[in-house]
Amino acid sequence: MEIKVQSIHFDADQKLIDFVEEKLNKLTQYYDKIILGDVFLKLEPSDRENKVAEIKLSIPGKDLFAKKQCKSFEEATDEAVEALRRQINKHKSKK
Repeated sequence: MEIKVQSIHFDADQKLIDFVEEKLNKLTQYYDKIILGDVFLKLEPSDRENKVAEIKLSIPGKDLFAKKQCKSFEEATDEAVEALRRQINKHKSKK
């Protein structure tokens, strides 16, 4: 799977990028036909929970999407990956 990480309104350090890539690569345990993972990390102008992680997975015939907003990028990524894992399982059960 190819993973593209883009940070919007800030510069992500390598540690954060590695964390995101590691989490996304774990999804291949559930579905090995994932083509592309697009990750957008954003800073929203709000109070506390201003870190947003948007992840779009391209799989054959469909795109899966999750967006989570939390206090940290790691937490938002964890929640988004968990949401995508549930979507993958649902997609596989429909086949």
